[in-house]
Amino acid sequence: MKKAYVFPGQGAQFIGMGSDLYKGSADCRDLFEKANEILGFRITDLMFDGTDEDLRQTKVTQPAIFLHSVILANSMGDGFRPDMVAGHSLGEFSALVAARALTFEDGLVLVSRRAQAMQKACEKEPSTMAAIIGLEDEVVEAVLGGIYEVVVPANYNCPGQVVISGSEQGIEIACEKLKEAGAKRAMPLKVGGAFHSPLMEPARVELAEAINQASLNTPVCPVYQNVDARPVTDPAKIRENLVAQLTSPVRWTQIMQNMIADGAVSFTEVGPGNVLQGLVKKLSRDVETHSAST
Repeated sequence: MKKAYVFPGQGAQFIGMGSDLYKGSADCRDLFEKANEILGFRITDLMFDGTDEDLRQTKVTQPAIFLHSVILANSMGDGFRPDMVAGHSLGEFSALVAARALTFEDGLVLVSRRAQAMQKACEKEPSTMAAIIGLEDEVVEAVLGGIYEVVVPANYNCPGQVVISGSEQGIEIACEKLKEAGAKRAMPLKVGGAFHSPLMEPARVELAEAINQASLNTPVCPVYQNVDARPVTDPAKIRENLVAQLTSPVRWTQIMQNMIADGAVSFTEVGPGNVLQGLVKKLSRDVETHSAST
């Protein structure tokens, strides 16, 4: 019986996240305090007692979710024995640290750099994202291919659910055309910008420098990466995929399909929320899903 562990991305945050770990374990508390030092501000104060507005800041959101996920996985001790791991967008960094491909310190520095680079890219050009419900992936791709503005598939979340990303005008045009094509819903999302699109190129260039300087080890199990949805253990390939991630779509549907095809029968979501469990269930009712959120 193969066990898969999956790690959530941006949007899963909530006030109080990780406070039980901080209060309940000296080892967890030490990691949180180390994170405060590395980041140069007390992110724990914002995670445990901040406001929703505090947590929505990209520079806070991404490190907060990473810390909750990674410290939670670390707290499992010998109980954390994955046969395979994957993370949704930001969650890929959590997965790599949990699988020992990245150190806690290097992972946190990369996530912080990623958040700052994405924020700067978002400020350069008005851009956004939208969730498209009820169309096959191929239909979404065909419609977007006929739009002159920048708009691309960003997240293949599960069959019938694709998030698109691009310029504000591109998203507006795309939503209308996708409704005409039969989408049940085309919902603009409240996000800071066009993640996983060509508009993130400045962030990709900035983050690539940091990724190329980081030390990467062979993970303890295959990591199914966002860019190609394939299992990877070669550090050089992991690095290459990480650099490409910001401007490439998250192929989550394909990752889940590949994990199941490779024998995964149990999926445990490690971190805040339970969104990924729901996406797995939409793909297969035959697999077990579990949550490790506290």
